[in-house]
Amino acid sequence: MNTEAPREHPNVLVFFTDQQRWDTTGLHGNPLGLTPTLDGLARRGVSVDHSYTCQPVCAPSRASLQTGQYPTTTGVFRNGIPLPPGIPTLAHHFRAAGYETGYIGKWHLAPDEHTGPVPERHRGGYDHWLAANLLEFTSDAYSTSLYDGDGRPRHFDGYRADALGTAAVEFLQQQRTGPFFLFLSFLEPHHQNSRDDYPAPDGYRERYADAWTPADLRALGGGNSGEHLAGYYGMVRRLDEVLGTVLDALARRDELENTVVLFTSDHGCHFKTRNDEYKRSLHDASIRVPTVLCGPGLRGGRRLGQLVSHVDLPPTLLDAAGVDVPDGMQGRSLLPLLRDEAAGWPEEVLIQISESEVGRAVRTHRWKYGVSAPDADAWQVPSADRYLETYLYDLHADPDELVNRVSDPECASVRQALGERLAERVAQSGEPRPVIDPPLSPGQPQ
Repeated sequence: MNTEAPREHPNVLVFFTDQQRWDTTGLHGNPLGLTPTLDGLARRGVSVDHSYTCQPVCAPSRASLQTGQYPTTTGVFRNGIPLPPGIPTLAHHFRAAGYETGYIGKWHLAPDEHTGPVPERHRGGYDHWLAANLLEFTSDAYSTSLYDGDGRPRHFDGYRADALGTAAVEFLQQQRTGPFFLFLSFLEPHHQNSRDDYPAPDGYRERYADAWTPADLRALGGGNSGEHLAGYYGMVRRLDEVLGTVLDALARRDELENTVVLFTSDHGCHFKTRNDEYKRSLHDASIRVPTVLCGPGLRGGRRLGQLVSHVDLPPTLLDAAGVDVPDGMQGRSLLPLLRDEAAGWPEEVLIQISESEVGRAVRTHRWKYGVSAPDADAWQVPSADRYLETYLYDLHADPDELVNRVSDPECASVRQALGERLAERVAQSGEPRPVIDPPLSPGQPQ
């Protein structure tokens, strides 16, 4: 494993997709060849094989990736809540270290009344700005509008992911004397809200008609994966092509080898098999995402086996760039793991759930354990002081999370141990340590 120290402040590029399951990628066993560029990046760099969002919905996960803090710490515990302007972001930290910072694409961290242009105070400290707060409402597959730092619209023809790639290449081609930090945020492969469709580029949906279906979707039936999976796959394929375009632009400028690249997504997609929409559940289909790092200090084709949260990625980027990690970040850098310094690394990740329920969960390599506050208003209330045990999956025996064993007497000791771990992780995240009650007996009123 090559863990050479980075040159003084390498460039940093984040390639951020929306609603992309981990198993859309070849490196996680997808047989359709959707991600050859990403798979190649992983072979040269580091695949974070067990990577999880800390909140499976757009705004909270985005706030965490900007700040390295849990959603309840930032206050962005659901969609529709803006990131408070006073919270330091990656842009602030990189800018203080002499970086030129840029943001392109979907933001979703300003007040909802700002659908397109984002006021400067709500831009998270970024210098270069070409984005839309709610890109799903200012664009369609072949009609894209982004807004610059003066709030002026820029309209793009062609496919939406290509438009963002074009804007990114333009940013990369600018002359500069110092390093850059660019956060490139796509909408794909998120559904098009206006018509609940997954609009792939022309001809791409047809490539994947009747294609391979993940085991959980086959087993659960229902949902709408049969209708939408081909379009979803087509969107993933085009994203990988755009990734290739952006990496090629860096290579032409002889900057690829001195650029830390992070590829990840905000959450996954269960195609309406777990609730009445696409995410907002504790299941791996909602929370597990592909994550790859490559660049100085991040080479060698390493596959990390530890469980990693989104809150760990911001400190990793700063550490890899030689920038001090601030104390306010709640995650930890992955670089010690690449030096085989794993002592003290948590054996589980903490998941917060909102909107669909007020819930908390921990995922270990073997178990998924979740609790909920059944009487809490999941839109108004960020957390609870008392939860009810609601979910328990044995992921070794049941990787598709089909058999909920929360009421199984044989699992009582497992529930007790996981409940203690969950309560401790909730307290470590900054919330009061909760009381966790046992599951309801069949027929017992809530």
